[in-house]
Amino acid sequence: MYNVYLKKNEEKRLFKNESLIYANEVARIEGKGTNGSLANVYSFDSKYIGKGYINHLSKVLVRILIRDDSIDDKEFFYKRIKEANDLRIEIGYTDSYRVVYSESDKLPGLIIDKYSNCLVVEISSLGMELKKDIIIECLKEIFNPVCIYEKCEMNLRSKEGLKDSSGELYGKLPKDVIICENGLKMYVDIKDGQKTGYFLDQKENRLSIRTYTKDKDVLDCFSNTGGFSMNAALNSKSVTAVDISKKATDIVMKNAELNGFKNVSVITDDVFKVLRDFKKENRLFDVIILDPPAFTKSFSEVKDALKGYKDINILAMKLIRKGGYLITSSCSHYVTFNLFQKMLIESASEAHKFIRIIDFKTQAKDHPSILSVNDTMYLKFYVLKIE
Repeated sequence: MYNVYLKKNEEKRLFKNESLIYANEVARIEGKGTNGSLANVYSFDSKYIGKGYINHLSKVLVRILIRDDSIDDKEFFYKRIKEANDLRIEIGYTDSYRVVYSESDKLPGLIIDKYSNCLVVEISSLGMELKKDIIIECLKEIFNPVCIYEKCEMNLRSKEGLKDSSGELYGKLPKDVIICENGLKMYVDIKDGQKTGYFLDQKENRLSIRTYTKDKDVLDCFSNTGGFSMNAALNSKSVTAVDISKKATDIVMKNAELNGFKNVSVITDDVFKVLRDFKKENRLFDVIILDPPAFTKSFSEVKDALKGYKDINILAMKLIRKGGYLITSSCSHYVTFNLFQKMLIESASEAHKFIRIIDFKTQAKDHPSILSVNDTMYLKFYVLKIE
């Protein structure tokens, strides 16, 4: 095995449950191994820290997943995945949820989502890629799924020297995958949908909006397949879902039909354009929901991302009737909580609105965060009263 020795004091954050070691934090490497294999990690003064997968092609040289003398065999993966799943069951998840959330479940580079009787696997590190067959065997034994689908299409893979890969790893993907969320039925497009097919991290937040939508005219921007729209449709006067993707808005209407809702309509167009058109028409809403995709995937783009968030929030604030609600969120961890709230303050000022925070949430409980790792708590969700 490789033996990796860190520079002086670089071990401190690793003892606070962080797991990623960058190449510039390493003093020297001894021994022999292979790329993607387990490497022992030691502090500058030779104290054992743990074992993790090494990749000389990546800026993240080692991803620690073992802190004792365990080995990464099938028994190890079975235990880790089952422990992660047991936690979700313990806190009330049943039909659809995130089973494994990377380093938050002590399996960095691995995400597993459950959609009814189908599983979706997302692997972003070389070490996990080399263990894929073992992982699939564990999933078959723990869940007995109809299908295990691989959806590995992300920038991180190229940085690990991996190619994108997608398709069935086990079984056959059903023609229609329907989940039950918050008492609603939802179509999930595993093959062509965003991320692993759906945004599970907003589950509790989608449920919470029902408090604000009763007998209201609701505008759901960046609706994707209509998770927020369906929750609003339960008790609202009307819901208008807007998304640039025709495939997404088609599924919105399928979901409305599936749940028997007659008060849902869609607009397939760019959200920024639609909001500007509504401003010209002086068309107002009681509730506007903003759930955009991440406007930035790197620190260097944060300034431009904040401009995008600001533009969209100002437009929305101007289209809300006095006393209405703006429900706004960001899923980019590069846009911190402080930056996002500062942007909202500036947006309210420029829109000449008095705003109050009625509620604030983060991601669903099946996406647990590590207290010492800021990146693992990424979702910001605000309910604002607009006057």
